[in-house]
Amino acid sequence: MNALDLYSICKSYGAQTALENISLSVPAGSRTVIVGPSGSGKTTLLRMIAGFEFPDSGRLLLNGQTLVDSTHEVPAHQRLIGYVPQDGALFPHMTVAANIGFGLSTRGSEKQERIAELMDSVALDASMAKRWPHELSGGQQQRVALARALAQQPRLMLLDEPFSALDTGLRAAMRKLVARLLADAGVTTILVTHDQSEALSFADQLAVMRQGRLVQSGHPLDLYRYPDDEQTALFLGDAVVMPARIEAGWAHCDLGRIPVNNHRNNQCAQIMLRPEQLHLVSIQTSPAEAVGCRAVVTERDFSGNTCTLTVELQSRNCAQQPGRSLMVRSSGLYAPPMGSAVHVSMIGHAHVLSEA
Repeated sequence: MNALDLYSICKSYGAQTALENISLSVPAGSRTVIVGPSGSGKTTLLRMIAGFEFPDSGRLLLNGQTLVDSTHEVPAHQRLIGYVPQDGALFPHMTVAANIGFGLSTRGSEKQERIAELMDSVALDASMAKRWPHELSGGQQQRVALARALAQQPRLMLLDEPFSALDTGLRAAMRKLVARLLADAGVTTILVTHDQSEALSFADQLAVMRQGRLVQSGHPLDLYRYPDDEQTALFLGDAVVMPARIEAGWAHCDLGRIPVNNHRNNQCAQIMLRPEQLHLVSIQTSPAEAVGCRAVVTERDFSGNTCTLTVELQSRNCAQQPGRSLMVRSSGLYAPPMGSAVHVSMIGHAHVLSEA
């Protein structure tokens, strides 16, 4: 069962197209992440779902109920959709308890018990109930905003880049906390972000937007491994893209003859590998008959447990240009030094990108 269904949503502001024919289904209880560069239309789409804006055309259904079509528009306050903006948008003149309890219909001890329950659910100590928003850290403010949204028992939760203003370590911790909390509550969630790693780690379903269009959606691992085009491949992470000739499930390219996930014959195409699919060993320990090619390490970016290397392939007998540079990920402890000669081999299959 789908919690949310979007059908051919379109929106323009004058001559500027913001959303073009967006169709997407969000399964009940899932976490869907809408990701894309600035200006891709992802926040506009989120505001359409919330009811803050309305499309020019298209249909929007929540749990089978029509929220928007050509004759019907349900206002935001009647949708029972929770919304957490980027800055939390807490009321500065209200305490933590008053912010969380804002809009609760209960009164007296019952309301206080509900507020205490919500504070506990988002890991806020009861002693913080009387604090003011300016006395809280960024992470604490976001948890108060989330508790306030959950207080309404929403049918759908919308998160608009809620972790972007937090420090890196806190951002990861908050992301895990929110994911666990929403999963335990069984709340269907849509997160908007431009952070690729955040999108991949949070999502059950990933939707990539570009220039107002939905270019690809599916399971995060599938989009990471099998992007439709080069732009999507590069947006979701580092990628090695090179031309190749495809023949009977093999690509003939600068790396030699490597397996691919497509069986087109005698056709030139672009293939993609993720840097972690490339494996380096020293020339001295590489067997003479090893599949792959030789290279020299030209750059080294050490980041602790991993090291990102740039290697320049040595000329070989193939149809492609010699001297191509590739990005390779290696263990930070055992990465070869700059200038060392290495043998480059591949793990798994290369992905054949769709034709433009």
